[in-house]
Amino acid sequence: MTKIAVVLFNLGGPDSLEAVGPFLFNLFSDPAILRVPQPLRYMIARFISIQRTPTARAIYTKLGGCSPLLKNTQDQADALEQALNKTSSDPQFKVFIAMRCWHPLTSETIQEVKEFAPDEIILLPLYPQFSTTTTQSSLDEWRCAADQAKLNISTQIISSYPQEQGFIRALAALTRQAYEEAQKHGTPRLLLSAHGLPQAIINAGDPYADQCAQTVEALRRELAIENLDSVLCFQSRVGPLKWIGPSTDDEIRRAGHDGVPVVVAPIAFVCDHAETLVELDIDYRHLAQQSGVPFFIRAPVVGTAPDFINGLAQTTRDARGQRK
Repeated sequence: MTKIAVVLFNLGGPDSLEAVGPFLFNLFSDPAILRVPQPLRYMIARFISIQRTPTARAIYTKLGGCSPLLKNTQDQADALEQALNKTSSDPQFKVFIAMRCWHPLTSETIQEVKEFAPDEIILLPLYPQFSTTTTQSSLDEWRCAADQAKLNISTQIISSYPQEQGFIRALAALTRQAYEEAQKHGTPRLLLSAHGLPQAIINAGDPYADQCAQTVEALRRELAIENLDSVLCFQSRVGPLKWIGPSTDDEIRRAGHDGVPVVVAPIAFVCDHAETLVELDIDYRHLAQQSGVPFFIRAPVVGTAPDFINGLAQTTRDARGQRK
């Protein structure tokens, strides 16, 4: 029987408050994030991680002292493995997780994959929209660690899926539920929120913003809401650089000025973590109240929604034999 390893890429998150500092150092040590040469990158990453650790610890304290990202990703991995093997007796699929900045790190996952001894490997990022800072960084790390581990197995890459039908259907269903709730308080404004990036990274050719726009276009078609008031916006800005916009927080303030209900739908996060559970649910909700927004609701992430998981399963099957 043919054995196929499917590797889900995600960022990772600290599994304890003590891990927050090392996690941040790993994040800012990534050359795709901090684009300066060594040893300057090491020095800056160390400085930023030390400076940001107290604030980040306060965030993860609100989440019970750790990030829920690994558990949520594992739930998705389990659901995907079940979907892949449910309709296929041959080949056998096994789904693994490789985190970029915390455990299980890519090098650890590669050892697990080697023990499984697959005939093929499919790399599947849990980032629907491609960015050099996320997908490309994970792919570069995989290639480097695979070379070191002498992992010479046929490998296919799913680079992005911003308009994948199952993803869009799941996103639309969850967004529509939140929108209908908000309609009880007036005509809502839909804020389609994605993680932001510095403008300089987009100017250098990163396709992330364009692919976010593709997701929004497909979502609007699927929602089919007449005269929909919606805005693609970006959250999680840090540092002094100019970031792509408009920003989600500015759009919340504008909605407060206009006196309209707000529905926030995460279009780039597929499972809950600090950016959804704290930034959106707590910080932005508080901002909405301060800004005079009459009603605020956040649509759930797609998580393990059957449409999303089945879409990933079909995308995975379609990737077989398409060596990249």
